[in-house]
Amino acid sequence: MKLYTALKKLRSAVLVYLTHKMALPVLKLIRKPVVFPYTAAALKCFPDNTLGHDLVDFLETKGLQLLPYYAKHDIKHILLDYDTTDEGEVCLQCFMLGNRHLSFPVLATVMYGFITMPEYWGSFRRAFKRGRKYLPIEEWKWFELLTVAVSELRCKMQLR
Repeated sequence: MKLYTALKKLRSAVLVYLTHKMALPVLKLIRKPVVFPYTAAALKCFPDNTLGHDLVDFLETKGLQLLPYYAKHDIKHILLDYDTTDEGEVCLQCFMLGNRHLSFPVLATVMYGFITMPEYWGSFRRAFKRGRKYLPIEEWKWFELLTVAVSELRCKMQLR
């Protein structure tokens, strides 16, 4: 049991390293990222239940900082209701793959999850199928949606 716990910690550390220390810096060089236009203090002033207000609440609850180049990813966690655990991170990317978004981070995370996390394969499959059912969301103007209620956005994603 100790070996399994140690392997899970190592697996998690590798996932964090690959996403935060390798992929994010490389993507900032390759893509021209849109800089997030708000501070955490500004988001706190948004009305309750809006995406912007929920974003700052989510980050505080998880003990995370607002990273300007990572805000869109965190917004997806909120809208799709996937946790920031290893399982939740891979489920989010499985959803995006199912939602027909192909990118290196999506493919790499999904492959890493399937190779190292067999205990979550069922969750990954459900997330992929869920992504297939939803309207494509990748082209949404994410930062323009921060004043919209999360419940309204979730309804719009499911209208097919």
